[in-house]
Amino acid sequence: MNGKLQNSLCVLLLVAVPALAGHFAAPLAFASDAPPSQTPHQVRIREITTVEGVRDNPLIGYGLVVGLRGTGDQKQTIFTNQMLTNVLSRMGMQVTPTAITIKNVAAVFVTANMPPFTRPGTQLDVTVSSIGDAKSLEGGTLLLTPLRGEDGQIYATAQGALIIGGYSAGGAGVSKQVNHPNVGRIANGAIAERDAAWSMQNLPALSLLLREADFNNAQNVAQRINEDLGKKIAVAMDSRRVSVSSEGQDAPTLLARIQALAVTVWTPTRVVVNEKTGTIVMGRDARLGAASILQGGLSIEISTKFEVSQPTPMSKNGDTVVVPETTVAAKDTPTKRIELTEGATVEQLVNGLQSIGASARDVVSILQALKAAGALQADLEVL
Repeated sequence: MNGKLQNSLCVLLLVAVPALAGHFAAPLAFASDAPPSQTPHQVRIREITTVEGVRDNPLIGYGLVVGLRGTGDQKQTIFTNQMLTNVLSRMGMQVTPTAITIKNVAAVFVTANMPPFTRPGTQLDVTVSSIGDAKSLEGGTLLLTPLRGEDGQIYATAQGALIIGGYSAGGAGVSKQVNHPNVGRIANGAIAERDAAWSMQNLPALSLLLREADFNNAQNVAQRINEDLGKKIAVAMDSRRVSVSSEGQDAPTLLARIQALAVTVWTPTRVVVNEKTGTIVMGRDARLGAASILQGGLSIEISTKFEVSQPTPMSKNGDTVVVPETTVAAKDTPTKRIELTEGATVEQLVNGLQSIGASARDVVSILQALKAAGALQADLEVL
């Protein structure tokens, strides 16, 4: 039996520490004379805004997938039996749940998104997900399933053959699975039954909502609309909402003209890290303040091996016992240093850390320490 203890890598961040420079090998220095971190660029208004009230509506339903090849729910999945019994009862067949074998049937949740201004007859894509203990939905067909909105009303019905992006096969204790066979999709598998559209003809005002809240961008959008139309009809209400007065104009036509306008926007500088996977996604313009980073590692490994001690042959005294034999090994790596001057980029920092052998998780810890020290001039988002 082996046990292993590994301490975390020690990371020391020092800001403005020139006195320590003589105690370490020549540091890696990075500097940049690049312009400020945020740079403006032009996009269409439709790419950075949405219209208030114009959105998708989620739908959900509960149904059955039939025609499976013995990969459906097991008999202990009671709700599948009950659902199948109800379906057969509506068709005039009187059966009891205990008399049904459901290995070719699976209970599923059916979900879909109903786009804005959906009219009866519009076809929707649906996703079908197993909620029991079915092994696979491959080859199955979804029975007619009503899809309800948040208000409990039926807005669409779904039915059709599933498309599965994987498979599961096996027998005699050997199995193989590719992707996820318990979720399928039916293209155009649902038909809208209720009119969810609403009229925009007589709206006195419209509201554009920015996808990323920013006072400067909201002001630029309002300014660009007023310049194009030659009058002040747009006002930035806050960092996310721009109110536009229709002034008797046709709202769809006005929106089509506004959304096609190009506007200058500023995008936030952001660094996103995922501690679980060690993934780092950084903005190209992220900048760093002056800082020194000291990085070193101490690794301690404890291994335990068990030996069996037996008495001498033909001996009447003594017992067979297990004797643990423990060894300890410690390894301390020299401290390595990186020095950053004002204006260095996160990309330069990551390249420098990689050159001294730092792992992705080490880089995540260092970025968090830089943000805490005020040396990272960007938004740090940890997933």
